[in-house]
Amino acid sequence: MIELLPLLLFLAICLLLMLGYPVAFTLAGTALAFAGIGILTGAFDPNLLHAMPDRLYGTMTNVTLIAVPLFVFMGVMLERSRLAEDLLTNMARACGRLPGGLGISVVLVGAMLAASTGIVGATVVTMGLMSLPTLLKRGYSPELATGTICATGTLGQIIPPSIALVLLGDILGSAWQQSQLAAGIYNAEAVSVGDLFVGALIPGLLLVALYVVYLLFRAWGTERPAAVAESADAPPAGLMASLLPPIALIVLVLGSILSGAATPTEAAGVGALGATLLAAFKKQLHPAVLRDVAHATARITAMVFGILIGASLFSLVFRGLGGETLVHELFQQLPGGVITATLVVMLLIFLLGFILDFIEITFVVVPIVAPVLFAMGVDPLWLGIMIAINLQTSFLTPPFGFALFYLRGVAPDTVATGQIYRGVVPFIVIQLLLLLLLALWPELVTWLPAQWRAG
Repeated sequence: MIELLPLLLFLAICLLLMLGYPVAFTLAGTALAFAGIGILTGAFDPNLLHAMPDRLYGTMTNVTLIAVPLFVFMGVMLERSRLAEDLLTNMARACGRLPGGLGISVVLVGAMLAASTGIVGATVVTMGLMSLPTLLKRGYSPELATGTICATGTLGQIIPPSIALVLLGDILGSAWQQSQLAAGIYNAEAVSVGDLFVGALIPGLLLVALYVVYLLFRAWGTERPAAVAESADAPPAGLMASLLPPIALIVLVLGSILSGAATPTEAAGVGALGATLLAAFKKQLHPAVLRDVAHATARITAMVFGILIGASLFSLVFRGLGGETLVHELFQQLPGGVITATLVVMLLIFLLGFILDFIEITFVVVPIVAPVLFAMGVDPLWLGIMIAINLQTSFLTPPFGFALFYLRGVAPDTVATGQIYRGVVPFIVIQLLLLLLLALWPELVTWLPAQWRAG
């Protein structure tokens, strides 16, 4: 029974989270309760709790994590100052003559908005409010319109600069160094957030391209949406003037990271300042907007770091109860070795994506499974991108996908829930296809970071 305490701890946390209890308090409170049980049964050394203050101090002073509030500020500023809405309107005009041009513009703008916010709910709700009525009015079926919005909203998991990749990079970097130290390698180069950003570029762009190809196929086939009439009268210079500033901001943020001119944290500061200047240039930087942006940023950042603190305590107790050894022995006994172990982890993360947010999975599950997979020879960059796309797929999958719930909350009553579910199925197939491609050709993830490091 004592040997099963780590498993019971994990199951208890999942059950409490499903019941709707606050994540940070659930993680910390349940971990402390099981630590008490472990102390009473002799399965947990109470001296391990003395390391908690140092762990929390290290977390709160982690320079990499400063990028989280800065990227959140950048995305919320673009949203609240109506820059994202203007970008969608003008992109629709620019793509209006293409078959399925409005849908393509939703994908392109949604990809940029998803990259800047990194929060699935915010992107899906924003795109649903801005574009769903227009898509339906232009002749898109409810299935195609809702599927496009849901799939586009989840792109923030994979397209850099992404908060999900920032958090994954920090956790995977720590897990990688831990696994290397366990193997007696003391000078291993850490996996950085920048590495994940570079590794996500090809899969992210490939996924957007597959979405666009699918929309073109539907536009030429069963769907005959109307073109955006305003595109014929829109002056090209006016369109470029509206499209270039936000695009330039995202290119500046990514370019500064890829060129080595700035770290992800420094680039996040550039993005936050750039979004503020764009809002001021558009005369949208009112005191009320700035106050809303500051409040939203503080709320989201407090949530992230609260969960991180709770997850740090959970991780400490889980390891102290022997959970890492239990997971390692379980994976070693699986037939098929590293392939089966990786498939089991991917399936577990996919299923947990129905009930847990990506932040919770990143802080709770990844630190448990990543060191074991690294010890079995799995590449940390490849694993990080696979996890991000896997979570993105689970957020789309009926009946529990988070993106579906978010869109259902803002969709009109004329759009049935079943239509939303049917609409996301082709996009789920596309994402599973991408996962298969990355599994068969890991170089799609690892090649560009290798070139970037060599340069």
